[in-house]
Amino acid sequence: MAERIGYLGLGSNVGDSAGHLRAAIELLEAEGIEIDAVSSTYVTEPVGEILDQPDFLNAAVRIRTDLEPEDLLDACKRVEAERGRQFDLPRHSPRPLDVDLLLLGDIEMSDDRLTLPHREVTTRRFVLVPLLELDPELTLPDGTRLAEALRSAPGQRVEKKT
Repeated sequence: MAERIGYLGLGSNVGDSAGHLRAAIELLEAEGIEIDAVSSTYVTEPVGEILDQPDFLNAAVRIRTDLEPEDLLDACKRVEAERGRQFDLPRHSPRPLDVDLLLLGDIEMSDDRLTLPHREVTTRRFVLVPLLELDPELTLPDGTRLAEALRSAPGQRVEKKT
């Protein structure tokens, strides 16, 4: 299997959010996923179906892996579970850790479990801002430039954590 460069989104708004993000990086490495770069951490307001919850800490990581997409998704889910994520709560509930598989090489796919690129990668500022910090020229497999997507993304508060 060929090694691919991918991007993961990390988020937390329960408990020691900064600690959960740091632990996620260590746990991903323990899964055999090479962490190539880590963005700054951003404080972001919740989006989605449940808005009445604490702000999130978000970051993005660039990875190198030879895992296939489904195996990488399984690794991300194990890391979330290790930090106490419950999978039986409503979508967009507060959570100690979220690890989203955003991009993996030039793979484009969609099935019941996984869509690549992540279906919301171009519309969420809390994803786009840290991704573009890691790679200002990042494009999707179809050629969409993420810097362009950010210009038209809906408004959302995304502040670099100091």
